[in-house]
Amino acid sequence: MLELVTATRYVTPLREGGSLPGVVEADDLGTYVVKFRGAGQGRRVLVAEIICAELARRFGLRTPDLRIVDLDPRIGAREPDPEIQELLKASEGHNLGVDFLPGALGFDPLAWSPDRAFASRLLWFDALIHNVDRSWRNPNLLVWHGDTWLIDHGAALWFHHNWRTADPQRPFDARDHIMAPYAERIEEADAELPGLVTEDVLREVTALVPDEWLEDEPGFAGPAAVRDAYIEHLLARAHGPRAWLPEVAR
Repeated sequence: MLELVTATRYVTPLREGGSLPGVVEADDLGTYVVKFRGAGQGRRVLVAEIICAELARRFGLRTPDLRIVDLDPRIGAREPDPEIQELLKASEGHNLGVDFLPGALGFDPLAWSPDRAFASRLLWFDALIHNVDRSWRNPNLLVWHGDTWLIDHGAALWFHHNWRTADPQRPFDARDHIMAPYAERIEEADAELPGLVTEDVLREVTALVPDEWLEDEPGFAGPAAVRDAYIEHLLARAHGPRAWLPEVAR
């Protein structure tokens, strides 16, 4: 499992999107953006965050460090918003912490012209994980210390909301993808990246997901079976005919 830390102070909510993540300090002296298990999207969002961020890291793409944050809802006792109070009460126990990058700026292609190789690798990666949330309206990229960092993968792997319809060859629509205009080397990415998607790597990243977030998944005997389903799906997508590669990139 990821390193476990304990929340010591609820700093402030981040009112972007509907899940109300919050900035939280922990007993390791770190500051984290915490995604709460009690949010409306449920625990599958946290599963997607871990699998996708850790897979990106193994692709050489930068993502903030992750932690499991143990939360006592009493740390938010002084928060005046009743919605946040209810969210913290519903999220007692283990939640997901994403390392807070102080001073990071939102990615703007008008200010930072992306490298074509990076753009191609990122688009290929998002197509692999079915990430529908990297558009020009909401890039989910930060620029920090001169590097580009990937954040917010909760909308990826959306097939796990209905496993019966999961299709490893489902096409990826890249028309709104922030990197579509720059992904001029997608064929090079497609020649390199599938080889990085191995069963061993996928077992590493899925093993980082806490069992409790995989329990009681309809249609599965237990957490190990759910992990196997993610592994089988991503292996089939990476090493199949890859008809899912977006036309805009080709």
